[in-house]
Amino acid sequence: MVLGPKPTLGKEDRDRTLQHPVAALPRPRLPDHFAIFRATGSGVPRDAIRQALFQRAQRLLGTALLANQSGMPKLFFNYSTMNAGKSTVLLQASHNYRENGMETYLLTARFDDRAGQGRIASRIGIGAEADTFNTDTDLFETIKTRLAKSRVACVFVDEAQFLTKAQVWQLAHAVDDLSVPVMCYGLRVDFRGELFPGSAALLAIADEMREVRTICFCGKKATMVVRKDDQGRVLTDGDQVQIGGNETYVSLCRKHWREAMGYRDPD
Repeated sequence: MVLGPKPTLGKEDRDRTLQHPVAALPRPRLPDHFAIFRATGSGVPRDAIRQALFQRAQRLLGTALLANQSGMPKLFFNYSTMNAGKSTVLLQASHNYRENGMETYLLTARFDDRAGQGRIASRIGIGAEADTFNTDTDLFETIKTRLAKSRVACVFVDEAQFLTKAQVWQLAHAVDDLSVPVMCYGLRVDFRGELFPGSAALLAIADEMREVRTICFCGKKATMVVRKDDQGRVLTDGDQVQIGGNETYVSLCRKHWREAMGYRDPD
């Protein structure tokens, strides 16, 4: 994996990394390609969008994640809608640790094997091996067993929306009792506008939360997603979790999600 030059931090930013692995960097402005996307709609070349996503991950994370772990570990939740680049951000963060000689531990949902069993992959073409979990996995014991083998600087959990409420608490216990930071990445809501159980629990108890943003075709921030069938028709009902079908997902702002879903305010 070829990466660009490392961002440089001033003294004030370096000092802040000792206290918090993410907040040290100021919130980045959207890359130029997103500005182009606002102006031209869906006509932006796919390679340009990939490059913009990768640049955003680098700017968002930089070297600030390589924090002095003497600070208090925390449970982080990085949430987004579909196709916002959250796996890119996760992989970039893990790479930053490893590049500086620190081990990371990656976990992903067992039944999400679109990139291959036990693998986290990004749409821009990068990936990494990961252990897997299902609804019966005790994540506290899983992390404890991994830490017994060697020191881990950070635990990364992809597809965190598929966690159960109990598993989110297990991750919290790992942070509190095993003194290891845990960074979760997942969707906030499903195509019906309902919270996933794992996301709901993380929103309730995570120490820090950050939104990984993408945009609607109109240029506004996308916060919702619609599911379409293989004929391009918007689906308004169905299972919350569906992997490997012919459906496609489109991220939209709330206004255009309401229009697409024919949503009416509840009585």
